[in-house]
Amino acid sequence: MKYLILLGDGMADYPIDALGGKTPLEYAHTPNMDRMAAEGFLGLIDTIPQGLPPGSDVANLAVLGYDPHKCYTGRGPLEAANMGIALSPEDIAFRCNLVTLSDAEPVMGDFTAGHISSAEARCLIADIEKELGSESFLFYPGVGYRHLMVWKGGLPDLVTTPPHDITGKGIGNYLPQGPGSEKLHSLMRRSWELLAEHPVNKERVVRGLKPATSIWLWGQGRAPRMRKITERFQIRGGVISAVDLLNGIGVYAGLEVLTVAGATGYTDTNYRGKAEKALAALQELDLVFVHVEAPDEMGHEGNVEGKVRSIEDFDDKVVGTVLRGMECMKPFRIAVLSDHPTPISTKTHVSDPSPLAVLSSLGVENPCKGISFGEREAKRTGNIISPGHLLMETFIGNWGGFVRKNAR
Repeated sequence: MKYLILLGDGMADYPIDALGGKTPLEYAHTPNMDRMAAEGFLGLIDTIPQGLPPGSDVANLAVLGYDPHKCYTGRGPLEAANMGIALSPEDIAFRCNLVTLSDAEPVMGDFTAGHISSAEARCLIADIEKELGSESFLFYPGVGYRHLMVWKGGLPDLVTTPPHDITGKGIGNYLPQGPGSEKLHSLMRRSWELLAEHPVNKERVVRGLKPATSIWLWGQGRAPRMRKITERFQIRGGVISAVDLLNGIGVYAGLEVLTVAGATGYTDTNYRGKAEKALAALQELDLVFVHVEAPDEMGHEGNVEGKVRSIEDFDDKVVGTVLRGMECMKPFRIAVLSDHPTPISTKTHVSDPSPLAVLSSLGVENPCKGISFGEREAKRTGNIISPGHLLMETFIGNWGGFVRKNAR
């Protein structure tokens, strides 16, 4: 049996007046996901346990079969795993965004620094490490605006805020709080001073692009303890993503990180290349998890047209390519889902359950199939997997029995 998980990050949403009261998923032309909903299982998946933040870290841990209440420590250490950064038990890893703050009363203008390129960002992070790094604080370049800082022997119990949650808001009330927070405030303030006249930023301004004016530290945690799903289910697997977070989860899960040229974590990503890489990898592997970040980015931007377009690209270039390619790999089981909603109206993640469709070449009967892949159709079926971390044990195990037991 071949298993494939196709995840459009943040695809789920709320109804939007500009789309005639439909959600982006319902409005978009998605014949391939609609086929999966019509011919397979359709329902909802509840990936965010009560009391935990509705982030992609928590949600994707659940998708891969982990109970976040038992293993989630923070986003930073997950990203560190993919970057090859070894953490001692006393270390705390932080996500380190390059952001654009306003010149006046500091406001979070852009949590991506205008989607700064990886090459430009590496220059900035290198100089930040040179000027601000020390035996206690180490800075590591990542992808685009996403980077990492490790606090050696760091203090626990800090409270930090994701920058994508405060776009357009003054930062004063959202700076790190708790023991040792003044050290982080100092690093962030000094980075603002360092980057103000940096040649990379001057060049970006000349080109009409947003400068990276500061670092923003958040998502901290110590290294988690996680059993590999490859051991748990006795399978070989791989993960395909453009972001360190998802690849880091894959590393902890025992999945091989599969790279794809042109994978960017944005709307210009190599959608089709990800699907083709997954099909090629399944010649040897049992499971491949394909993650596409673009819909989530559009949700954070509040970009309705961009979100619809990214969903259509995901459906056409990823789901469609996979469905055609899997016909010669029977038996197979394919899941398509959103990890969490990222509504246009809120520009950040929410905890609501998201649509899930599963298509099996074994043709499991389900009297509650959907008509199309969307939030309201998924809710109409009455099917829900809650808590979401139960998905994997049924997806890889007795899926047919699960469907027949839960069909209404």
